[in-house]
Amino acid sequence: MHKALTPFSAASLAALVALAGCNNKPTTIESGGPDDPQAQQLKDAKPPPPPPMIQASRTYRCADNSLLYADFYTNNTVAVRTQKGGTPTTLTAEGGKPPFKGGGYSLSANGPKVSFEAPGKKSQTCDV
Repeated sequence: MHKALTPFSAASLAALVALAGCNNKPTTIESGGPDDPQAQQLKDAKPPPPPPMIQASRTYRCADNSLLYADFYTNNTVAVRTQKGGTPTTLTAEGGKPPFKGGGYSLSANGPKVSFEAPGKKSQTCDV
């Protein structure tokens, strides 16, 4: 009784023969080392400040019946979007005091009732 090679066993045998010629030496991975030109600078550097935290997130309904989404951060900035999931525009309060301004937008304060101005639109009131 002699068994013939099936296509699957022939493919397995060919793969084993092909892999037999591979380099079987272990690979050594080294990290860092004395060759890093910035090693000392990185060691002496102060840690970066933590990212700002969200202080409040509000959804406003404006006078023209549009929605305004605002995320207020602890670093005196606010990210505003005029569409849910839209690209936010960052506004900054100069000196830490409102109004928040940037990119042609303006937001009067961090509160339940605000005044909002967008590029190409007049200022309008918005309520939570």
